[in-house]
Amino acid sequence: MEPIDYTVVRLDGDYALLVSDQGVENLVARALLPMEIEEGSRLHWEMFTYTLI
Repeated sequence: MEPIDYTVVRLDGDYALLVSDQGVENLVARALLPMEIEEGSRLHWEMFTYTLI
């Protein structure tokens, strides 16, 4: 799997809506994401791990 960069579009309770640079939406449990995220944060996904960029 190739690395993907996302933007956090919306935080909704225990979930975050992410949109990739290619426009693909992905709903992800916040427990899988860094604690410091907020709407507008940029994330990098690689090897099943999200990191803040």
